[in-house]
Amino acid sequence: MPFALLKDRALISVSGPDAEHFLQNILTTDLDALGAHEAKPGALLTPQGKILFDFLISRTGESAFHIECRADVADDFIRRLMLYKLRAKVEIAKSEQALVTIAWGKESIASENDSTAVADRRFNDEGVTRSYAGMMERDDIAAWHAFRIAHGVAESNADYALSDAFPHDVLLDEMGGVGFKKGCYVGQEVVSRMQHRGTARRRVLIVQAGLPLPPAGTELTVEGRPVGTLGSNAGTTGLAVARIDRVKAALDAGQPILAGDVPVTLAIPAWARFSFPQETVGAEEA
Repeated sequence: MPFALLKDRALISVSGPDAEHFLQNILTTDLDALGAHEAKPGALLTPQGKILFDFLISRTGESAFHIECRADVADDFIRRLMLYKLRAKVEIAKSEQALVTIAWGKESIASENDSTAVADRRFNDEGVTRSYAGMMERDDIAAWHAFRIAHGVAESNADYALSDAFPHDVLLDEMGGVGFKKGCYVGQEVVSRMQHRGTARRRVLIVQAGLPLPPAGTELTVEGRPVGTLGSNAGTTGLAVARIDRVKAALDAGQPILAGDVPVTLAIPAWARFSFPQETVGAEEA
């Protein structure tokens, strides 16, 4: 099975008698539904509902959690958590020697000898596990990113900027990263309104091209009008956050979609439940 060492990740430990209650009240993830040996995605939002930090969270014991996030924002994340801590009986600390190893493929089963191995629930039944015990024998980071992209799993920095996307934009609502049945959390009112009104228009789509794709940040356009922005890519396959109403209008009209000068096709990830809107009137003006 392939492995990759993720050198740009950090681990934050949150523990103490009030740890679960504290996190449940500020993060999008429903911790009541978080089982042992699994990592679920989530976010800490701004009050306006934008993603301030994205992460994967897993249990490490009774009233104890690991939050895996980007290493370059870990210190800022901790400072933000401390602002919400107040008098809660919680200890928050960053591991200084965190090693995150990912394995994937149908045969990727968490080792019985590795108590840190958790299933990455963003990938359904694809056998993706994350380990915090140390480096494996092989390291194929390019293959890992190609696998992630092919499955339509977006991550901040690579595919979108923090403070610039709602959870629905990057499919956190589709992959168990938002608890719609739990109580309030930071930004909950905006996210719940988008969910109940069905107003999400920007979504992650898989991009395919006949030529190598241009770099992340390149605009997707239809007859010169922007419809989205390209994220990370692996040669001719990439991700984009795009306006699905405008994409649908272009598809219905037979208009080509370009990433820079490269013609592309856009598709909804196979595991996602959303669909292109049936009504596209006014998409250009919205």
